[in-house]
Amino acid sequence: MSNGQKDTIYTIVLAFFIFTFAITVTIFASYPLFMFAIKHYYLEQAVNLSFGKIMHNYSQMMNYLINPFSGKFHLSDFQSSVAGRTHFADTKNLFMLNFCVLIVSGIYLWFQRQKRAYFNQVFKYIAIGGIILAILMAVNFDGFFVVFHEVLFRNSDWLFDPNKDPVINILPEEFFTQCFVLFFILFEGLNFWKYKSKK
Repeated sequence: MSNGQKDTIYTIVLAFFIFTFAITVTIFASYPLFMFAIKHYYLEQAVNLSFGKIMHNYSQMMNYLINPFSGKFHLSDFQSSVAGRTHFADTKNLFMLNFCVLIVSGIYLWFQRQKRAYFNQVFKYIAIGGIILAILMAVNFDGFFVVFHEVLFRNSDWLFDPNKDPVINILPEEFFTQCFVLFFILFEGLNFWKYKSKK
């Protein structure tokens, strides 16, 4: 394998690392974003639960999603339908895939960091693509959100019925918007940084 091919692989792995790193930071940053959402969008009044109880249920949900050893989805104050639990299981699988790619790509980059170079122009084009997606999201978030789920999920279980899966009542669209905005800021910033700071 030539040095150019090895550098191409290094560049691809670096792109995956940036993508999964931005997702991971967004996942964990969702906790303070959700705390803000509880008060700002009056979620306590919407579901007639205290701030502490709502946060407890969110923590249960997130622990299921990010903890590979948490095998059963359960919320203390919200019932869940079969379709709802299936959607959370599908989401957990995506989270686990993201974490695995982040760890494997990070290990590869660490051991190759002194040996390989990357093609900085690739990250400029990735960033441009990210800007286009961000514009589409800003113009029509509902449409973007639907396409996002249709691409990632094989079924329509993500279309929660509040009567069967009332947890959706504490997950307003604005909260997801803020998570997407944070992701795009991180993703764009990291890609432009790698474009500007070629090894």
